[in-house]
Amino acid sequence: MNGAHDCGGMMGFGPVVAEQGEPVFHAPWEARMFALMSAVGDVGGWTLDEDRAACESMHPRHYINSSYYEHWLNGLEILLNKQGLTTAQEIASGRNASSPRAVTPTTAEAVWPAVTATGSYQREVTATPSFRLGDRVRTRHLNPAHHTRLPRYLRGHIGEIIACHGAHVFPDSNAQGLGEDPRHLYTVRFSAQELWGKHTKDTVCIDLWEPYLEAPA
Repeated sequence: MNGAHDCGGMMGFGPVVAEQGEPVFHAPWEARMFALMSAVGDVGGWTLDEDRAACESMHPRHYINSSYYEHWLNGLEILLNKQGLTTAQEIASGRNASSPRAVTPTTAEAVWPAVTATGSYQREVTATPSFRLGDRVRTRHLNPAHHTRLPRYLRGHIGEIIACHGAHVFPDSNAQGLGEDPRHLYTVRFSAQELWGKHTKDTVCIDLWEPYLEAPA
């Protein structure tokens, strides 16, 4: 998805300025948003990739001018509506207008253990990886209309595989509700000169799924 969220490598946004003494939350509603997302996620039944895709669907102007937790709020509203847990009218009015669906919410005591639990998106597959350590690869020039983890600034560039991680849940499929479809995952190293034409020794290392890659011509 070529959205406002995919701004890596773009110019014109100015420097990233770290906020001194930055609080965990800038306002009480942000803490409430974090708690709500943590508690409702399990009830809704959507995946992390579906959540990311929903957050990215915000109008570009709104996305750029809104805060991190506003992105979460936008995504949650979309997912609640999509899963039939609420309607746009109910969200706008703040009042329930239909018979509620029976759900079992996450208890307050279970939220923290759930969000801090160790998990893994690695999966076992029988497919043989197409690439190995040291291979030169080119990122495909993709412009999907759905969620993807292939940044725009990397597309069509050549790098070197420096690590192989086995198969992991493929976000492009999982974000669309099409299943995990695990694919092999690699760390690919790109030179700054390859990406931006800068004569420097700097490099960028990115984890990329196999469908994003091809052998260079």
